Amino acid sequence: MGVFDVMQIPYSALERQHEDLITRAADAGIGIVVRGGVAKGEPGESGVSKPDPWKTFEAANLDELLEQGESRTDFLLRFTLSHPGMHTTIVGTLNPAHMAQNAAAASKGGLAGDVYAEAKKRLEAAGEISE
Repeated sequence: MGVFDVMQIPYSALERQHEDLITRAADAGIGIVVRGGVAKGEPGESGVSKPDPWKTFEAANLDELLEQGESRTDFLLRFTLSHPGMHTTIVGTLNPAHMAQNAAAASKGGLAGDVYAEAKKRLEAAGEISE
């Protein structure tokens, strides 16, 4: 640390291995750009070769934490926005409807503190831990 002004780091509720690094880098004055904040796509449509990350969402029973009318991707984006060390996030899509949905979710801001803490607790119990 101390070499870069900004770092782009993958992070989402379903990919938390850099959670502590984000905190340390932000505390050192480094700007943090998060990528992958909605787990690389809609459930079943992520196109990633690794095991389906949405199984972790289900194992953690995160559907119970969704607000009325909130989608899983909305929740994940808001989870990402909840990290206090995150300064901005990149959310890519080819679908204009998804872009509008992401903008609406982001405009709500991060999750309530108790919901964020509960989601992290459930994710850890399901095996998705930060390092």
